[in-house]
Amino acid sequence: MLKDVSFGGVLLALPALLENGLLRHLKQYFQFTKGFYGIRHLFLTIAFMALLRLKSPENLRNTAPGELGKLIGLDRVPEVKTLRRKLKYLSSQNQASEWGSELSKDWMEASPETAGTLYIDGHIKPYYGKLTKLPRRYLSRQRLCLSGMSDFWVNDLLGLPFFVVRKAENAGLLAALKNDIIPRLLEDVPNQPSVEEFKTDRYLSRFMLVFDREGYSPVFFQKMWKKRIACCSYRKYVKDKWDLDEFRKVNVKLSNGEIEEMFLAERGTFLSSKIWVREIRKLTKSDHQTSIITTDFLSETGTLAMKMFSRWCQENFFKYMMEHYGIDRLIEYETEELDDTIMVVNPEYRKIANQIKSIAGKLCRRRAKFYEMKIDFSMPEMKRLEIEKERAELLEEIELFENDLIELKVQRKATKRHIRIENLPESEKFKSLAKEKKLIVDTVKMIAYRAETAMVGIIRQYMSRKDDARALLRQVFKTEVDIKPDNENKILEISLHNLTNESSDKIIRKLCQEINNTETIFPGTNLRLVTKLVSS
Repeated sequence: MLKDVSFGGVLLALPALLENGLLRHLKQYFQFTKGFYGIRHLFLTIAFMALLRLKSPENLRNTAPGELGKLIGLDRVPEVKTLRRKLKYLSSQNQASEWGSELSKDWMEASPETAGTLYIDGHIKPYYGKLTKLPRRYLSRQRLCLSGMSDFWVNDLLGLPFFVVRKAENAGLLAALKNDIIPRLLEDVPNQPSVEEFKTDRYLSRFMLVFDREGYSPVFFQKMWKKRIACCSYRKYVKDKWDLDEFRKVNVKLSNGEIEEMFLAERGTFLSSKIWVREIRKLTKSDHQTSIITTDFLSETGTLAMKMFSRWCQENFFKYMMEHYGIDRLIEYETEELDDTIMVVNPEYRKIANQIKSIAGKLCRRRAKFYEMKIDFSMPEMKRLEIEKERAELLEEIELFENDLIELKVQRKATKRHIRIENLPESEKFKSLAKEKKLIVDTVKMIAYRAETAMVGIIRQYMSRKDDARALLRQVFKTEVDIKPDNENKILEISLHNLTNESSDKIIRKLCQEINNTETIFPGTNLRLVTKLVSS
């Protein structure tokens, strides 16, 4: 019997980790050399590190290896250099994407009701290193343009992640959707209607994509609907206001089950003379009207409003993963070459466009100043002559700027907007940060997050302060346990030390009951996991 094992509470997450595919498909996609640490030990270590908030391999240096080793069935976990060497060996096989894709299919098939609505959003990971000169992109949370990588995440209706597409080039959301995400979703999303069903119902869709204004494009909506993919986004360039009489109070059931009153109105809109869409507006207490457009013609107004405004669950996912799982952290200091055929913005085009923007701003300010300087013939002659002189100087500047603007626009028209990476000037060429090792670790972190969320769903129903569920689990994961293997009865008993108060203990007893009902076998053994509190 092992007593007072540090961080042993993380073993309570083992059934949820296995259920979400931690050790699934590994032998199918990865080869692993024989040694003291097997592939099972490696992935268990990474998953437990994620749940214990050890955000990078370097954090293992400050953690007792023997204590963590007991949790994976060995006398110690791998050292940092060993862990890195094992990850490098796996990444050299270039199978991380295929493994993650297989897990994504499993997750979608396990919850087809939430996989029918998919949230798509970009997340920028800033890069401050000097290995390569990554393109700059706008980081909204810091309001700065920084070098970095773009991650495009696909999450379900509840905010659970399916997969991520990583880009070194400054590709926008629409480009990622067209080239990487849509083709994959057409293959992976379960329960798509058949050809006969599409013929029977002209408004039926395969699934719905929900994204923010970055993906707003009437042309894109039109192309997607030809594939019978519904889109939902906020409308750009809204100038009019609807009559308040059009708004009706609607009780909307949110994705978390809560009921919220919304004042909604709906019209049909021929968007940019391209495609008919449903336009739904929500009236706020300040009388602001938030406009939603969608090509989903079958769902109720309240349901569509819920799906659009529940998009914040994905933003909350980003925030939580950055803070607690360290998804922005580098795993390795390596780069890799990009495909020479990838199209990027032409630096010369960007330079001309920036000049046009700068001159247009100066021109606008001088025009405004010119029209403000009115001549009043009743004013003293000296003052009038001074104003006339200033107006003449301004008019001369305006004419110069207008001529410059015309010339620059001609240059811009003659310059290609996008060119291949191979055609970039040497000073502008860049590489991608290595993706494979990072993708393996991030996929395990996705599994850990999904496992944690599943456990939250169990304990939240017993809590008066439901928002504290994740905090309670973080406390449980770091709590000591006693581990008692019983080979005769084929049981591995995990006794969790009591928490800080009785109410928390009661909740964890309920969690232990649910865990025991899964009858999980500890990996690599024939011992069934049995969990309880020490005081039970």
